[in-house]
Amino acid sequence: MNKRKIFEIFHRFQSAMPHPKTELHYFSDFELLVAVILSAQSTDKSVNRATKGLFSVANTPEAILKLGIEKLKEKIKTIGLYNTKAKNIMASCQLLVARYVSKVPSTRSLLESLPGVGRKTANVLLNTLFAEPVIAVDTHIFRVANRIGLAHEKTPLAVEKKLMKVIPCEFIHDAHHWLVLHGRYVCVARKPKCGSCLIADLCEYKEKNV
Repeated sequence: MNKRKIFEIFHRFQSAMPHPKTELHYFSDFELLVAVILSAQSTDKSVNRATKGLFSVANTPEAILKLGIEKLKEKIKTIGLYNTKAKNIMASCQLLVARYVSKVPSTRSLLESLPGVGRKTANVLLNTLFAEPVIAVDTHIFRVANRIGLAHEKTPLAVEKKLMKVIPCEFIHDAHHWLVLHGRYVCVARKPKCGSCLIADLCEYKEKNV
């Protein structure tokens, strides 16, 4: 895809949604950390339902440690892989209290030292909390980038590197949110809604149904 098309795609995204944001509900850095850990292989809606009850009784590392792992599991049992996620959240809370004065660290290396935090999760936190110009490649972004022609890569990391290279710098910070939302609501997996897509004329997907 040429530079002119890429610029126009993100210009349209920006015009349609000047200030995109995550659909996860949170009121502190720590709450977002927990929500993003829970969101792996789960929908934002299901995470928001679970965290509403959890955060009403425990929304700090100390409070979650005091709550204990069994009660934590009870609060998040509607989330997929909740047993593993509960263990990771408890271990992360222990590290936050012991090493980081209960604050979410602001560098990739420190974030990835927390159990349950991989590159994608770290990128979400760096972008959303600390305004870093990074892109967290989830299943939506991986699909959209390959489908519309922004990147033709086989791994999330390769897609991330390609997007960082081709997306104009003025759009990088918000590109993550635009692509996620586009993949979630328009360029969906089974049958993309090409007829209502604002970039359909720019998209290079060979099977467009317009």
